[in-house]
Amino acid sequence: MERGTFSKYSWIDFVFSVIGVCTFLLDWASDLWVAVEFFCHGDFLWFGTLVSLMVLSSAVLQMFSWFWLKYDRKLPGFRSELGSEMVFFEDKVKISCLLHVLQLGFLCRHVSAIRQGFRVWRRKGEGSEYAVYLTHDLSMLRLIETFCESAPQLTLMIYVVLRSNKAKTVQFVSIAASTTSIAWTVVDYHRSLRSFLPDKAKQGWGSSSVYFLWNLLLISPRVAALALFASVLPPYLLAHFALLWSCLVTWAWRQRTDFMESAGGEWLYRATVGLIWYFSWFNVAEGRTLGRSVIYHTFAAVDGGILLTTWWCYRDPVGSRAYAWPLLVTLPLTYLLGLLFKCVYYCCFHPKLWRPARRPPVDAPRSEVDFREFDTQGETPSCQLLNKRMAHNAALFYARD
Repeated sequence: MERGTFSKYSWIDFVFSVIGVCTFLLDWASDLWVAVEFFCHGDFLWFGTLVSLMVLSSAVLQMFSWFWLKYDRKLPGFRSELGSEMVFFEDKVKISCLLHVLQLGFLCRHVSAIRQGFRVWRRKGEGSEYAVYLTHDLSMLRLIETFCESAPQLTLMIYVVLRSNKAKTVQFVSIAASTTSIAWTVVDYHRSLRSFLPDKAKQGWGSSSVYFLWNLLLISPRVAALALFASVLPPYLLAHFALLWSCLVTWAWRQRTDFMESAGGEWLYRATVGLIWYFSWFNVAEGRTLGRSVIYHTFAAVDGGILLTTWWCYRDPVGSRAYAWPLLVTLPLTYLLGLLFKCVYYCCFHPKLWRPARRPPVDAPRSEVDFREFDTQGETPSCQLLNKRMAHNAALFYARD
């Protein structure tokens, strides 16, 4: 298999990188706008909640970015590609650490990816592997940022609209920005996983569109149900999250996830997976994905039904008259439609590749494990610079049960 088969950097990758940083900046700008509006109007509780979400999300992103940077510096292929052109210089670890402490590490990764994309275009393909490596990490970081900040913020904005029974322009902008961020992130992550397949060139917009639809149709009613529940019993939403999140983190631990290179990093990953599962399904372990997916969606449907029923019983009949029945009917139907689109995707658009049953020796260093060993021809890519994190997720996502 040729070296460039899996690592070609295209103009579409560059466009996705540019749009990714634009949506990231737009989302943060709208967050700051909403925070200022809350503060100026004396809504200090909502202001504090929004700022807390922003700080927590940024801190989690910087930790992941810093962990990955430390891991990657040990890779021979990564060191040879670095040269003197990356923002996170190998010889200037203190500068990189300072950038992450200042919450600028994620943004610098975006800038570095765009700069590297320009260089690949100018040098007619030289440095393509490194550019692809950066875009893979960014797609995963954007997914984490979406479920750590955008999804909770979207829930908060809908809750504020329901509680105040009115919506300001800034709130509509925030809701639109968060929704756009979530929608774009899931498509970008899907493209990043798909790039590890031998038939990347056969990827059509139909596959990404259906993938986008079923995620949007499943996440939207989940967020709406949480916001409706919070509108009638605000303190209990925190208890609901704490209980479910602790159970979901335990489930991730029981599945023996193996994504990060250290114990501390792995627990950070499991805690983040628990947060993602609070809003949407995300496969993290080998084995029969169908069984775990059915368990998760059954649980999510039951939990959503309980949230909606609770809201219906405690709602203000007069204030919610205009939207109560439409929401009670639309949200379950939307969730069912999302499940239907998910079935369509897995039946018609999802490629399944056989992976060898063999495993590396127990005492083998993780750096020697090639997570992309699921080629149907049994060939091993000769790519020197392989993003094993995303290759690992791609293997889990596309491997046949």
